[in-house]
Amino acid sequence: MQLELRNILVKDVQFGDKSRIENGIVYIDRLELLNTIKDDRLARIEADIVHPGDEVRICPVKDVLEPRVKVDGPGQVFPGLFGNAEMAGSGKTNVLRGMTILTVGKIVGFQEGIIDMSGPGADYTPFSQTINLVILCDKAEGLPQHEHEEAIRMAGLKATRYVAELGKNAVPDQTQLFETKPLLEQIKQYLDLPKIVYVYMLQTQGLMHDTYLYGLDAKRILPTFLYPTEVMDGAIISGNCVSACDKNTTYHHLNNPVIADLLARHGKDLNFIGIVVTNENVTLLDKERSSNFTAKLVESLGADGAIISEEGFGNPDADLIMNCRKLESLGIKTVLITDEYAGRDGASQSLADANPLANAVVSGGNANALIHLPSMSRVIGYIEPSQIIAGGFDGSLQQDGSLTIEIQAITGATNELGLNRMGALEY
Repeated sequence: MQLELRNILVKDVQFGDKSRIENGIVYIDRLELLNTIKDDRLARIEADIVHPGDEVRICPVKDVLEPRVKVDGPGQVFPGLFGNAEMAGSGKTNVLRGMTILTVGKIVGFQEGIIDMSGPGADYTPFSQTINLVILCDKAEGLPQHEHEEAIRMAGLKATRYVAELGKNAVPDQTQLFETKPLLEQIKQYLDLPKIVYVYMLQTQGLMHDTYLYGLDAKRILPTFLYPTEVMDGAIISGNCVSACDKNTTYHHLNNPVIADLLARHGKDLNFIGIVVTNENVTLLDKERSSNFTAKLVESLGADGAIISEEGFGNPDADLIMNCRKLESLGIKTVLITDEYAGRDGASQSLADANPLANAVVSGGNANALIHLPSMSRVIGYIEPSQIIAGGFDGSLQQDGSLTIEIQAITGATNELGLNRMGALEY
């Protein structure tokens, strides 16, 4: 598959009397936008814009998305969501680079996040560096939690599609071309290089812990093969409420750095065969089934090595280690990407499961580390849930509006794809 990503570099986002893009500025007709995304299940929908450096706190954050629109080729971005489930990942796609659509509102689950646009909290989230169109949604009275989540998820997707369409005829500032050949050709292309498969674990541990593949709840899939460019076209969509620090938002899926890095090294020191997506399960039987199918599929692709990323922590650690152990036992070398919950002092066991074969591990950081966030002049959403979301606790919120929380509560802080702002220093 060959996909051309055409980046339109967004200089600013403003509300205006007519939605359009001019000179790198995205103008949005607020009323038209709100009419486009209205939903009877939502009693209140508002839109706001925030910029890097603003003294603004956004809480509790649901999802983050990036506007992308198909301008040439089959299918559409976010296939399976708007009446079209054609294969994505080929042709030309325009990207509004530098801005996001960010959904926020009253709490759905207890694992939603905080984004500070300035101050020390901004150092832990990549979304303090983007211009964010914030969609605030409050549910109608009596709406069940699962419908609340779905209504906000669809509002974010509709808003993203609305904004993305503005860039359909825009002239790109940058163009990137990505290609993965048909599978058998790809395997044979670089016979002297190690064949690498990316095992992409998706959060699917139950109600409101969902991820969608071509619009299908991924709890219902067996491990399957994807081309990298399909992910760039929105084949994977977030719909879960796992801890904010290591939740893969839809933005993370669209901009997965594991995929980007493997493509950059493809044909140089490795042969990137493609992606095996698999789910994270609750029962032992489901874990065994999925990890068995993952191992079978990766082996059938002739892989010499695999990179495995997980989403979440605790229960998914068992899926991670199962995938690792079964691949290693087949002679397929693995590198794991995770984060850690090692206690506030960093001295506790980092993962809920382990195995001697898991001897190459990349960490996104310790999510239990404490941070103090000063008060902000403005809050979009509701600050009270900061005391009950994962990473918060009774007493987190101070009278002056400041917070003492674990970085677990900050959206993207320890992201297990590596799309975060922390790193390691060598001494």
